[in-house]
This record gives sequence, C-alpha cells and structure tokens, in this order.
Amino acid sequence: MNVLGIIASGVAALFITVALAKSARRVALRPHVPNEPGGRAPRAEVLRRTGGATAVLAVGTATGVALWLGAADDAAGSVGGLLAGAGIVAVLGLVHDLKPLWTALRLGAQTAAAILVVCLAGLSPAVGVLAALWIVLVTNAFALLDHADGLLTAVGLVTAAGLLACALVGGDPALALLPTTLVAGLAGFLLHTWHPARLRLGATGAQFTGFALAASGALILAAAPSGRAAWAALPALATVALADSALVLISRRRAARSPLRDTDDHIAHRLRRVRVTVPGAAVLTALWAAVPVATGTLVYAELLHPAFLLLPLAGTAAAVFALLRIPAYGSPRTAPPRTGSSRTASSGAAPSRTAAARRAQASGVGAAIPAAASAPGAKASAPGQGAPAARTAAGHPTVPPPPTGRPPAEAATAAAERG
Repeated sequence: MNVLGIIASGVAALFITVALAKSARRVALRPHVPNEPGGRAPRAEVLRRTGGATAVLAVGTATGVALWLGAADDAAGSVGGLLAGAGIVAVLGLVHDLKPLWTALRLGAQTAAAILVVCLAGLSPAVGVLAALWIVLVTNAFALLDHADGLLTAVGLVTAAGLLACALVGGDPALALLPTTLVAGLAGFLLHTWHPARLRLGATGAQFTGFALAASGALILAAAPSGRAAWAALPALATVALADSALVLISRRRAARSPLRDTDDHIAHRLRRVRVTVPGAAVLTALWAAVPVATGTLVYAELLHPAFLLLPLAGTAAAVFALLRIPAYGSPRTAPPRTGSSRTASSGAAPSRTAAARRAQASGVGAAIPAAASAPGAKASAPGQGAPAARTAAGHPTVPPPPTGRPPAEAATAAAERG
C-alpha cells in the first residue's frame, strides 16, 4: 500500500472539488438565467440543488486514479466495491434530484449496492447480511442530516476523519483511501454549502456521503483484529445520524404523522426554534458528533476501555429527550368551536326580535283601523261584536295602510284623507 499515493489522492480530491464547485457556483449565481419551458424550476436552482455532484466527481476521480495507479493494490477489491457501490447510489441520487423517485426504488438500489460491496469484500454470508443492513440504515440516516446549510458536510467531515484514523490504526491502511478523499472533498465543498449556501449536496452528495461512510465503517469493522473492540467502537461514529433518525421517528409517532413524510422536525429545525442560528446549529451538531467519534476512535485504538462509550451514548439519549420537548409541529388553525349555549342564544335572539317586530306591526295596523273608522259617515260597532271593517263616506271598505311606523294620529289622518 502506497501511503504517499493515498495522501496525493486526498490533495487531488481537494483541488478538484474546489475547482468544480467554484465553476458550478459561478454558473449558478449568474444573473438572468432563463426558466425551463413548461413551468419547470430555473436552471440555476437545479444546479444549486445538484451541486453535490461536484464533490462526488472529485472524490470518485481521485479514488479511481489512485486505484489504477496501485495505491491500494492489497485491498483493491474492497476499495473498488466501495467506489462502485457509492457511485451507484450517487447516480440514483442525481436522478432523484431531477425527478423524485419512489422510496421503495431507492431502498432497493441501495440494498443492491450494499450487496455488491460485501460480495467484492469477500465477507461471509452472515456477516455480509448484517453489513448490508447496516449500510442501508446508516446511509439513509446520514442522508437525513442534509436539512440545513453545512450540517451534513460538517458531520460527514468529522465522521470521515474518525474512519480514517481507525483505518490507519487497524493495520489495513488500504481502506483509508476512500475516507481520505472523502475528507478532502467535503472540506473543499464546505465553504460553498455553508450558510447562506450557494450550492447544496442534494440527494446526490448526501447519499454518496452516507454510503461511503457506512460502507467504509462496515469494512473496517470486518477487517479489524479480533482483539479490538471494533464491534462497539465503529457504530459510535454514526451516533448523531442515528440520533436524528430516532428523534424524527419518535416525534412523528407521537404526533400520529407519517414517518416517510419529511417535515421540519430534525435536529437543526428544533435548534432554530430556540433561536440558534443556522451556522450555530451546524457547529453544535458537528461538536456533538465529534464526541462519540473521538471516543470510538480511542476505544478502537485500545487507548480507552469500551465502557467509556456509554458516556457519549448517555449524553446523546439525554439530548434527544431534550429535543423532543421542543415543539416541532404548529397547531392547525381552526375556527373556535360553537357551544350549545351560544347556538341557543343566537337562535333565540332572532325569534325574539321577529316576534317584537310582529307585535309592533300588529299594534300599528290595529291603531290605524279604529282611527279610520272614526271618519265621517262610519258606523259604530255593536257591543259584544267584532269591530266591522272601516268604510268610507260612500260606503266602500277602506284598505288598511301598510305599517309605516307613524304615530296613530298621523295614520288616522292619512286614512281619512284617502277616504
């Protein structure tokens, strides 16, 4: 294994990432970019969303050239499988960035890529099944961290550095090739994805980063010497990614929401609700990830007892419990309920007003009729009989005027004038 070749591949990945990302950023920020026909998103927005392809191209090119030059000749099959599987997942992520794919299709492609990695690494069937499941789980857990500017890039950089240290300590430095180029690629891309992000990793860069970290950890764990506590140390490197997934699943389960529908309930979203800035959320999450990564690396190097891993795990559990207490879902805006008493009061008010109007109208009409009967020539009614209809001097019955709200005297005068 050529150590200088691995170092050179890391430097090459850094410079290629910087050059490609700078070119993509210049094109994405170019003013007056026309929109796509058919109401599609502008090309600049698509380029920003797929900006992670620059880091993927840089890391893949540097790793592929190093393999071709024999930098990892003693583990070329394992590293080649890692690169091939990560490339498949990256292509799938690029397609998903352009046109969203079904979740089942993405999981199937990730499983196929994980099986390819474990087969080329020559793992036993039992270990291979566990490794494939672990790779798929951790890939999606890291991909979910791409919900804030610079978050996944910072956490992936810290995790890749821990994997690089474990590969160098474990006696199989050939597996350090992909973590080395990944550290360089994420470092070169960090300035472009920092808040406010000019470029984003997108599904292309997020799934590539998650798959590379998960598969590298699985192969380093499988190649670790039997005396080391790798079974406990390496899973600790994915603590923050798994904690974010657990936080989301528990929160959506409590709120009776679909676990597959992404909403603003991740780590950075909850930190923003307590007035933490976007860069501050990325820094805090990276520091959170650095604690279990450093502890796991020291345990893997046999400098700490495996019992020390309980400390970051307990702290992570406490952090998840504290984050669950931060509200993540706003209450729906609904009209205030109408109680029975309010309905009764409102329904009873209208009839009362109607009855009052009817009584006023009846009193007005009744007052006008006797007044009209007192006109000249009108006949008086006999006692005990109903009041006869009012008649004019010519003997024609009068028609009561409509209620006008006038006083009785005015109504009688108007009736007499009409007669």
